[in-house]
Amino acid sequence: MRPRTWQPPVEPSQAEQTILKAIRRAKLFVFLRLHRHELFDEAFQEELAGLYEDAAKGHPPVPPAQLALAVILQAYAGVSDDEVIEATVMDRRWQLVLDCLDAERPPFAKGTLVGFRRRLIAANADRRLIERTIEIASATGAFGPRALRAALDSSPLWGAGRVEDTWNLMGHALRKAVGMIARRQGRGPADNSAQEAIGRVAQAAGAPQLAASSLKAALDADWDDPAARAQALSVVLDCLNAVEAFLAAQPAGPAVEQAAACVAVAAQVRDQDVTFDDGDSPALNRGVARDRRISVEDGQMRHGRKSRSTLFDGYKRHVLTDLDSGLVAAVGLTPANIPRRPSPTISPPTWPPSTPPWPNCTSTAPTWPPTWSASATPAWRSSAGPGGSAHPATGSPRPRSPWTSPPGS
Repeated sequence: MRPRTWQPPVEPSQAEQTILKAIRRAKLFVFLRLHRHELFDEAFQEELAGLYEDAAKGHPPVPPAQLALAVILQAYAGVSDDEVIEATVMDRRWQLVLDCLDAERPPFAKGTLVGFRRRLIAANADRRLIERTIEIASATGAFGPRALRAALDSSPLWGAGRVEDTWNLMGHALRKAVGMIARRQGRGPADNSAQEAIGRVAQAAGAPQLAASSLKAALDADWDDPAARAQALSVVLDCLNAVEAFLAAQPAGPAVEQAAACVAVAAQVRDQDVTFDDGDSPALNRGVARDRRISVEDGQMRHGRKSRSTLFDGYKRHVLTDLDSGLVAAVGLTPANIPRRPSPTISPPTWPPSTPPWPNCTSTAPTWPPTWSASATPAWRSSAGPGGSAHPATGSPRPRSPWTSPPGS
């Protein structure tokens, strides 16, 4: 069932006027209350309603415009999903914006908010929500044209994929490929004989070591002996070649295509981590390859540094905040190995920017490879410290990107 159009009152009531007068610093609440009917006009609400399927059964969803306002406020206040639900019944400023003044029960559940945010991301509508807010802020004169003073907050975002060494990366990818062929033969992960099925396919492929749950355990090598390590590496590469040849002989189909993609991951790890001497003997590269893949399940995760002594694996999230209004102007996500560049010395843009300030960095997925250049990047004045975390000097709570899961969600 499609959501209904949200039609809250346009003119503030007497009680709302009292709250508006009492708000001294968090002016975004005032702006959203006074201009929510312009921000979420009928056309934009219809656009958001398109995120939902039109089903004959079920209860009507919570109006997307109301949920979108909650997402904006969540980014502004930097609170978790649980705190959003609490604020809808405890904070009169939130109630003012969401049209639930004096409500004793939240207007929506946490799961509803999380589901809506996922729909935004899936439809690339999160960027649209930001652009629409900035568009209305400019058109209404609530935030007039001026030089942009902004803080770029870059902080670590730990990835969810398992980080593994070279041996286990290749073993994980190859075993995953073998498992897909086994499932095509009618043996799935839920089957009690799945392990036996994987073992049969591994034997047929000429890579019996992949039948074990751990490739390194199956190799049973003396990892302190360089010669034993070299021999084990040769066995792993033979497994890779064997599985490649085995897949080439299989009839085409979705399972074979998915398995081939997994084998391609193993080949990528080989190319980045292994070298061959004049005698074609393999050896691991010394040091870490540039842009090294570290996870099978998440191919865009990378090693990163928060400081000289603090390492992390995953991504860097970036939030560009207007220092004067507290509005979040842009959000972005890059792999963790992308260095934080100093701001180029060019003239700052006017507000609102005519083009998105991050032409190659979006909120829904990492753009890879990114392209950073002085000609394309505004002269943001960042308050980030050596560790990469910034606190905008506005007196307002530090905003957090609403399109990454806040702590406590």
